[in-house]
Amino acid sequence: MTQVKIAVVTGAGTGIGRATALALVKVGFDVVLVGRNLDKLEETKRRGEALSAHLHPHALDVSKPDQVAKLFADIENQFGRIDVLFNNAGRGAPPVPIDELPVETWIDVVNVNLNGMFFCAQAAIRLMKKQRPQGGRIINNGSIAAHAPRPFSSAYTSTKHAITGLTKSISLETRPFNIACSQIDIGNAATEMTEPMAAGIMQADRSIQIEPRMDVNHVAQAIVQIVEFPLETNVQFMTIMATNMPFVGRG
Repeated sequence: MTQVKIAVVTGAGTGIGRATALALVKVGFDVVLVGRNLDKLEETKRRGEALSAHLHPHALDVSKPDQVAKLFADIENQFGRIDVLFNNAGRGAPPVPIDELPVETWIDVVNVNLNGMFFCAQAAIRLMKKQRPQGGRIINNGSIAAHAPRPFSSAYTSTKHAITGLTKSISLETRPFNIACSQIDIGNAATEMTEPMAAGIMQADRSIQIEPRMDVNHVAQAIVQIVEFPLETNVQFMTIMATNMPFVGRG
């Protein structure tokens, strides 16, 4: 009997998370949809159409460790294992100078983007270590902000740089348990979050320029490609971006 493959996707109610969840269900996964807004998760489930029975919405806040612990306890009770965690949930902040950023906003961004990823990864690792067969795969959504900031993005950029350290630490510590950890750094996927780029966004020289975007489904396809490798193979870091966006060199 073929074992059901279980994936958890955080931030699954919109954008990259939704596209990835729908791509994973098409290649045979049961996917646990995680996000704050149940209505949006249910919409992702509806978009699964004939495969919607394999999409399982769970509304919660990844920045709350007790809620994350309950989620993974429920996953263990229902499915007995987890094969993939796509650690995707994240948020930005208003584009303001660092000295004008409210402390509360800084804390909220850190709680979701960094603490939330840690809580989910920690819970997934605990289950992956004890399940049989042992192991699994974690993919952290970094962003090209893990390499270079935009103007007025101190909170978001800081958390994404921190995710790189988290990814490396997970990779190093969990190798003996057949756990592979990747980071995917995404630039200008066409989602609601990047709509301002299509209208014109501030560049490093303070000019306003329209930036190219790419189909979000291309990101989902890249994640499926990573997931379909055997656990003996890992894509440690991947950057996928709109070809003509200003990132490499002088832009």
